[in-house]
Amino acid sequence: MKLFKRKKPSQTEAPPGVQRLATKARPSAKSPYQTMERIGAMLKMSPAEVRSGRYRTMLYRFLCDNIPVVNSCIWTWSRLAAAPGAFRIEASGSDHLVERARQRLEELTRSIYLDAGGQSAGLPAFLVDMFRSLFRDGIFGGFVTVKSDASGVQQFVPVDSIDISLGDDPMKRSLLLEMEDRTINLSRPDFRHLSLSAGVESPLGQSVLQSVPFVSYIEQQLIDDMRRTSHNAGFHRLHVKINPPERMAGESDSAYTDRINGYFDSTVSMIRSCEVDDNPVTWDNVAIEYIGPQPGRGGTNNWFYNHRAMVEEICAGTHLAPFLLGYSYGDTTTWSSFKFDVVMRQVRSVQAEAAQLLEWIGNIDLALAGLDVQCRFVFDNSFAYQAGDLATIQAQRTDSLLKLRQAGLIDDETARARAGELL
Repeated sequence: MKLFKRKKPSQTEAPPGVQRLATKARPSAKSPYQTMERIGAMLKMSPAEVRSGRYRTMLYRFLCDNIPVVNSCIWTWSRLAAAPGAFRIEASGSDHLVERARQRLEELTRSIYLDAGGQSAGLPAFLVDMFRSLFRDGIFGGFVTVKSDASGVQQFVPVDSIDISLGDDPMKRSLLLEMEDRTINLSRPDFRHLSLSAGVESPLGQSVLQSVPFVSYIEQQLIDDMRRTSHNAGFHRLHVKINPPERMAGESDSAYTDRINGYFDSTVSMIRSCEVDDNPVTWDNVAIEYIGPQPGRGGTNNWFYNHRAMVEEICAGTHLAPFLLGYSYGDTTTWSSFKFDVVMRQVRSVQAEAAQLLEWIGNIDLALAGLDVQCRFVFDNSFAYQAGDLATIQAQRTDSLLKLRQAGLIDDETARARAGELL
């Protein structure tokens, strides 16, 4: 009987357990993985599906122009995001070079955008239009133009997002600008665009109003029902009822008729002559009733609560809190501040994408001017009421930095670098 020793795995050979795992992971077929061409053909998206999005964009614009709460949502988002900002130079060159670059970028902020009348609107108007289109339509794009002598950027020319569509070539996804007489391929170096929450199902971005149209319809239907109800009810009125006095013994018919008519006329005159702060005084045979919806206050309250629920649904669909639009429902200061901080975190995430677009424009201008520097764009989201809190935080960070330096945990150079970050 011949005995065989178990073969020990060599250093280059994987252990049996690893071999079994590798065997399971190894594909059984020869070519199980597909090329980009074959996968693209499988995932081909119909151009009609993307083009139909322009009708949704037209609906969003209609809602924004005609429904106050929707208009307020877009106004608030765009104004919160369009915070003041400025270009900052990132260079290690001479002070003269940095100053030249700073002056060019200041000039760019004044001439980057023109209004409909051809007047220079500057960077503030550009930011508002950019964020309004981004939040309302889900996409914003345009062309950067240079001066005739190629000495710098002339301005940024935005395009209507309704005219932007997605190309039908699955191998090379590209945006198209559909004009009346031609189609322009936007895969070119002078075009740049931003998409809000773009993904596989929405390559052209998503509007913040995407979940609002149905609720907006209910809210407007509620307002119309209230309008018609108020119209049918008319103005609130008072109904004065007068019981005629009893007939006296031996009183003739004509005398009794003259007496009750005189009493009626005197009561009517008294009611008509009552001022706002006067109180009518009558015998107990006069009753004053209210003419209007019954119960009047209960119906008004029901309409208020129903409309409030619809407004809250619209605000939730646009990722805002009601108090940001002027609807106060008894929120405490702490809770309101917390929700405002949440909104500002969302604003900063959108501003980060917008800053890349502005940095792209600014760096092109500096390159055309022959300045070997780069810039970055920074939004200023600070508020006056936060100055005290920010000062306290800065003081605590400074104290911590000094304690680390005194303890010898960081050197002087590192302490200076971190102190510069605090400024």
